[in-house]
Amino acid sequence: MARRTVVDVNTDGHHTRSPGSADGGQALVEWAVVDSDIGPLLLAATAEGLVNVVFHARGPVREKAVAGLAARFGGAVAEAPGSPRLAEPVRQLRAYFAGELRAFTLDLDWTLISGFNRQVLRELNDGVPYGAVVGYGDLARRVGQPGAAQAVGVAMGSNPLPVVVPCHRVVESDGGIGGFGGGLETKRKLLALEGVLPEPLF
Repeated sequence: MARRTVVDVNTDGHHTRSPGSADGGQALVEWAVVDSDIGPLLLAATAEGLVNVVFHARGPVREKAVAGLAARFGGAVAEAPGSPRLAEPVRQLRAYFAGELRAFTLDLDWTLISGFNRQVLRELNDGVPYGAVVGYGDLARRVGQPGAAQAVGVAMGSNPLPVVVPCHRVVESDGGIGGFGGGLETKRKLLALEGVLPEPLF
């Protein structure tokens, strides 16, 4: 079993790395686990851009995510925390969690999503900025599908690029926070970071 490599993107300014397995060449998909203010995130990138962000990337969750990428990309997947492909995503995530970055400017690879789900996520990415929220129904109307609020919810649940493509900004029209694949506490933390919700007292 390959040793885990961790890159720190916490807000204390450090960028540390523990030893990992060597990679003799550049794979189609390269990934690393990064520590963040919402727990470990798995970041994966191709030559096209960032392709996957996975919450709570410990043990079985990490292994399942890597296996899924290997299945999707024909096994051409390697752990590569020093990869230039991942350097800018790590830098921008660190700045985001430090409150210094409000808009990601990363190249994105949309390979893992298609059809209506991709259409909705692209609209979300382009049209709902930092500090704003949108309702499921409102987002459905924006893509010309009024009445498709439930389908929008499914699209949010299938988002392969959470945080960067901000599905945490989609909420219920009655003021409820709505669901979230990373867990409601993670959603609250992200919305608090962006000033939408008050910071938790503890």
